[in-house]
Amino acid sequence: MLSIFDLFKIGIGPSSSHTVGPMVAGRYFADLVRSTGLLPRVARVTCELYGSLALTGEGHGTIGALLNGLEGAQPDTVDPVHLSTRSAQLKENADLVLAGERKIAFDMKRDVVLHKGLFLPRHSNAMTLTALDNEGNVLLAKTYYSIGGGFVRSEEDFDKEEEPYPTPPYPYKTATELFDWCRRENRSIAEIVLANETFWRGRGEVESRIRTIACAMREAVERGCCLDGVLPGGYGVRRRAPQLLRKLSALMAAGRRELSLWPMLYAFAVAEENASGGRVVTAPTMGAAGVVPGVLMYYTNFYPQATEEGQRDFLLTAGAIGLFYKLNASISGAEVGCQGEVGVACSMAAGAYCAVTGGNVKQVEVAAEIGMEHNLGLTCDPVGGLVQIPCIERNGLAAERAVNCAQLSILEDGRQRVVPLDKVIDVMYRTGIDLQATYKETSLGGLAKAIGDAWQKA
Repeated sequence: MLSIFDLFKIGIGPSSSHTVGPMVAGRYFADLVRSTGLLPRVARVTCELYGSLALTGEGHGTIGALLNGLEGAQPDTVDPVHLSTRSAQLKENADLVLAGERKIAFDMKRDVVLHKGLFLPRHSNAMTLTALDNEGNVLLAKTYYSIGGGFVRSEEDFDKEEEPYPTPPYPYKTATELFDWCRRENRSIAEIVLANETFWRGRGEVESRIRTIACAMREAVERGCCLDGVLPGGYGVRRRAPQLLRKLSALMAAGRRELSLWPMLYAFAVAEENASGGRVVTAPTMGAAGVVPGVLMYYTNFYPQATEEGQRDFLLTAGAIGLFYKLNASISGAEVGCQGEVGVACSMAAGAYCAVTGGNVKQVEVAAEIGMEHNLGLTCDPVGGLVQIPCIERNGLAAERAVNCAQLSILEDGRQRVVPLDKVIDVMYRTGIDLQATYKETSLGGLAKAIGDAWQKA
């Protein structure tokens, strides 16, 4: 089993698989070089990117994140301003400070290689890091895979199955197994998940971590609602959340609440923060980071009976649903398309909102299932390799849809639904595997190609 804190990670945008994962991999490699005693002998480090990382890495900030990771940066603590500044310096061939200790010569054109036409068999997001001595001899080489949501595996990790935590009181891997526990114990999803989390950690630590995640989500919404300007990347995409906030606030003052647009606004705010390289939370990924916070903020600000306990239960429930997809399918856009990112986020938010607004376990399942069912086949085709078009609007629309899914589920008893959540998770994965590679975060098809080609001709 995994913890919800494996899913909810605080990091920097714009992508958990293309920014957070490479930074983590770089840090892993630097730590390995140090721990094996090789650091004093290293004269050069090369970075080879494959598949989706090579094709869309430039727009996702992959190279800068990886290089900063090699210098010891971590996604949850790195200052976004420092990351941007240091990335620019390294791209101008500044010396690389490996593991924060060993200064070595670095040449961007020589030491970073993008294998855009080559996909390694384990996963589309692959990178090989190599440390060499003064004579060019290989001291250490390691291949890492960024498999979505900030999770990183080495080549060896794919061939071993390890239980990361001791077996908790209510073990489960599938939705059916968790829902069976809820029925047997007469407890909510959040109560079962909390019991497992407090088995691994003290109650105080669990509560504190959840508050930290909720606070990071709220701060991302607030920053995104305040900051105007143009997003980086060259396409001139303007931040829309501040203007939408002003307009919706004016409508509310005039007596028109337009409630359905508020979760969309909040999701826009976070997605725009992510696109600018700001600090957000993987939920389940950075590319889909606006949906869960958007609906959580909507619950907090507009649901009359909203409580701090409700916010906690929202995240516990959303985390459990997200882990069903992580454990049994994929949350990587490079593997299964955007249905594995925004689609999963919509499912998470729908089930969570249903749970904290009066839904029972069956209704939560139905809300989560609807949230995914109508995102099946969603492609990942970011224009210019940037997490902007169509990603930002996609976050907003998914947040609004999640609220509607939850409300529809509560209005019905769920008994007429014939598609269980586990089944739609399986279908999502098989659909993703069947998608052509051009629609899986390669920017070779869909909107990315149509708009990118038109932009280049203009």
